[in-house]
Amino acid sequence: MLKHKDHFHGSDLEKIEQIYGIKKEEIISFSANVNPLGISSHLRDSLSTQLDAITTYPDREYKALRSCIAEYANTQQENIIVGNGSTELISLFIQTYHPKKAMVLGPTYSEYEREITLGGGTTLYYPLREEQDFHMDVHDFCSHLHEGLDLLVLCNPNNPTSSAINSVQMRQILDTCLQYGIFVMVDETYVEFTDAGDHITSIPLTNYYTNLIILRGTSKFFSAPGLRLGYAVTGNQDLIKQINTRQNPWSINSLAEIAGRLMFQDKDYVKKTQNLINGERDRIYNLLSDWDSVKVYKPMGNFMLVRILKKGVDAETLFDHCIRKGLMIRNCSTFPFLDNSFIRFCIMLPEENDRLMSAFAELLK
Repeated sequence: MLKHKDHFHGSDLEKIEQIYGIKKEEIISFSANVNPLGISSHLRDSLSTQLDAITTYPDREYKALRSCIAEYANTQQENIIVGNGSTELISLFIQTYHPKKAMVLGPTYSEYEREITLGGGTTLYYPLREEQDFHMDVHDFCSHLHEGLDLLVLCNPNNPTSSAINSVQMRQILDTCLQYGIFVMVDETYVEFTDAGDHITSIPLTNYYTNLIILRGTSKFFSAPGLRLGYAVTGNQDLIKQINTRQNPWSINSLAEIAGRLMFQDKDYVKKTQNLINGERDRIYNLLSDWDSVKVYKPMGNFMLVRILKKGVDAETLFDHCIRKGLMIRNCSTFPFLDNSFIRFCIMLPEENDRLMSAFAELLK
């Protein structure tokens, strides 16, 4: 198992405050990958009038919430499991399926490997190659799948590369996995930020493949990491029954259940978010593509991976320079297969993005 160094996560604002002496309220976090719009005004106004909901237990089966999710995600209510954030659902799935040997992409989110290891399994990495701009060669990837694996984990779009696998490619992967008896878990935390989500999401494929489970949450797109609300979609009814048996009752509190129903029906907020992210992502990508001091990889999510090419500047230097201006980016040297020349930052509001680009320019131009 690869060892990961201590690093600053997007939620580590208290650490930053302590080390740099900057009040956390004054830090703009380009590291957390959270929707810069914050929670919708509709959610804020409506939820505040329903505080009495905490005086009763929520529906144990969360039928109304799952109905809203089904309409939002264009799937069937009976295929949905809800949980205390996608993190709980990852744990529940790993505990239920109990994989002995899994494959994940490299670089990717470290929680997958952690959960697999806690369950007694081992993890292999398939490295995405920098010379291919971290895009997967699906034919080569499928040639590395074999009967010795029982689980494949894909983050799509992938964190931190912001590259994505389309649904045609995913079918190739799923067909190969079926041949070898491999179950596939796809984390779609960032798929709603893409401008081609219908061509990337694997949720429609749950109608055809029983070796597939999709995970999503509300932390990033709906800017609600403290709400701890996530959901999974699978057409495998036996798996759903097993997970429901293992899951503690009422893992979602009454206010989170109400908030979820409000969020998934807020079409104006969804559209506003997608317009903002799509426009700013293209603008910043085009801007940085003209700099000879960096290489930027075309992003599909709400964040982008950048390699620093200028001599004398590395990720640690750039992080320190930016944080002293109250701008927090992610040093990606702690991700498998990346080094101290890689940084990641997410898309924020236009004026905030401009501040970050100005800070970059001071060291890189």
